[in-house]
Amino acid sequence: MTTRKPTIVLVHGAFADSSSWNGVVDRLQSRDYPVVAASNPLRGLAGDAAYVRQLVASIDGPVVLAGHSYGGAVISSAAKGLDHVKALVFVAAFLPDAGESALTLAGKFPGSTLGEALRPVPVTLPDGSQVADLYIEQDKFHQQFAADVPEETTAVMAATQRPVTDAALAEGATAPAWADIPSWVLVATEDRNIPPQAQTFMAERAKATVVSISASHAVSVSRPADVARLINEAAQATA
Repeated sequence: MTTRKPTIVLVHGAFADSSSWNGVVDRLQSRDYPVVAASNPLRGLAGDAAYVRQLVASIDGPVVLAGHSYGGAVISSAAKGLDHVKALVFVAAFLPDAGESALTLAGKFPGSTLGEALRPVPVTLPDGSQVADLYIEQDKFHQQFAADVPEETTAVMAATQRPVTDAALAEGATAPAWADIPSWVLVATEDRNIPPQAQTFMAERAKATVVSISASHAVSVSRPADVARLINEAAQATA
């Protein structure tokens, strides 16, 4: 008899898109995992989580849900109450508790230089509300987001980055799925977006299995083999 492998659902964070997972996808598919890299709307935490939740709910069979950066907050909310989600993997990510926002968690410990690298662009959402789309200034993108990625690659990443609204980063989370679902955390020790101390604090609070790697915030791009290895570990542990 063979055990069915879970589907791996990957959720990117702010200032990135699904292609940020490409190296991870290659390695997971080589292990015969079915993989879906979701397109995170980055408009608001509740709406983003609802979108991902519907995608995950449509998948037949077990799921391992992985999120990078702000995507961690999204998966923690999206997975709540979904019995077929067997593991959560947080990659240089937020693990908010109820009421906490990405903004408050990023500022809980010193070390983030993201604020000074941002460029806000006023936008109107479909409901008529006024928010700001946040971009990382392209000339600061390499050092801020992906210092261990070749500059020719980060130039493309900077040009194709997807903005997140300031409202999404300030929105409080609902009850966390990490309280009920086994979790794994990759701490990027050279992260300039989410301080490593904050990542460690959240991981320990969640009683997660933790791996620390010397990498920038863009660890799924610079160290895809390590990220895929941790996701595989989570998948095997919950099979």
